[in-house]
Amino acid sequence: MKSAVETLNPTRVRLTVEVPFEELKESLDAAYKKINQQVTVKGFRKGKIPARVIDQRFGRGAVLEEAVNDALPKFYTEAVNEAELNVLGQPEVDITELKDNETLNFTAEVDIRPAIEIPDYSGIEVEVDAVEVSDEDVEKAVEELRERFASTSPVERAAEDGDVVTIDLEAKVEGEVLEDGVASGVSYTIGSGELLEGIDEAVKGLEAGGEATFTSELKGGSAAGKESEVTVKVTQVAARELPALDDDFAQLASEFDTLDEVKADSRKRLENMKQYDQATQAQERVLEKLLELVEVPVPEKLLADEIETRKHNLVNHQLGQMGLDLAKYLEIQGKTEEEFDAETKEQAEKGIKTQFVLDELVNKEKLNVNQEELTEHLMRRAQSSGMSPDQFAQAVVEGGQVPMLVGEVARGKALAVVVEAATVKDTNGEVVDLDDEDETAETVEATESADAAAEDKAEEKTEA
Repeated sequence: MKSAVETLNPTRVRLTVEVPFEELKESLDAAYKKINQQVTVKGFRKGKIPARVIDQRFGRGAVLEEAVNDALPKFYTEAVNEAELNVLGQPEVDITELKDNETLNFTAEVDIRPAIEIPDYSGIEVEVDAVEVSDEDVEKAVEELRERFASTSPVERAAEDGDVVTIDLEAKVEGEVLEDGVASGVSYTIGSGELLEGIDEAVKGLEAGGEATFTSELKGGSAAGKESEVTVKVTQVAARELPALDDDFAQLASEFDTLDEVKADSRKRLENMKQYDQATQAQERVLEKLLELVEVPVPEKLLADEIETRKHNLVNHQLGQMGLDLAKYLEIQGKTEEEFDAETKEQAEKGIKTQFVLDELVNKEKLNVNQEELTEHLMRRAQSSGMSPDQFAQAVVEGGQVPMLVGEVARGKALAVVVEAATVKDTNGEVVDLDDEDETAETVEATESADAAAEDKAEEKTEA
């Protein structure tokens, strides 16, 4: 087999391959064997039909077609490996010449990863937000904790802002009650904005047994996005009572004995979260600077496929779960379809460039991924997906996605190398040390676990 490579542009090549006919023998034998198992010829046992009979009855062309279809992937792969190409996607193959007992010639056009030159990135400088936690931030955090431990008690008066009302709802569209438009015993805090637009105005001023009707656009369900006439009936009004901010509250809502300790812990948590946000901001801004330094041609077909994938995931998964279509989503976002398409293209292009550049850095810096790093990444991905680590790992293995996860970890390490080499300053002009980034992430995770524990305590108190 002989092959040659022609560069069509920085991201696409054409392979020209010439295959001597004797190299097709294995595929020809396989083709005869396959056809033998599929056809029946009177006078011959199944699977024992001679090749000459198959040629006479079904045509040599059918055998050649089967043999070529079987052989092409092998010869294409050999040509790719011989040329040391890093191909992307499937090739467009064209058989230019096929002469029985003489030769097989074909061409294959395919996208390739472009050659990228990574420049010196040690001079990158970025600015990030300073980590500053004010007394007001701490007070707000403590107040949010206090809100979780609020209690309610029924009152015999009209509903006011902040009250918790128990309500029955009935929604009609064009005079017809919706099958999924009836709900009973719904608990709603007036002013929370968690239900329909207009409900606060409807229920305020109503006592238990009171009823009101208002018009609102439905957010979900079978009639999502449509105007509906909603009837709301209040069955109970309850006032919310917040616990006093004292040491007793500290012992109720946390593992601390005093309110001062709760405030100190809240301040530390806020600092950790802001440090984590700062580190994330540094990564994003360093990456943007790096991409500005590198010229990265993007294959047209790869870009088109990525745009289509992003649109498909948005429309069929994210918006579908919210009961929205693309037109409604664009209306809510205040964007035209042209603006949406332009943004999607820009995001897709940036994603592809990022992957190309970081993959090149992985090779340049000779970065490897060990089992511990892969396991940690798998655990984080499992947590964000809502699956158990075992379930997620099984899905990854069955889907053949392990190389993808390895690539994600490697690219993360490559970006960390660039961030470490960059100069990062905060808005106060202070140099930011990001060496403790992983430690901060662990602290944030611990903080989230502590918050969950506080919610559990609040639920226990409510049930009691």
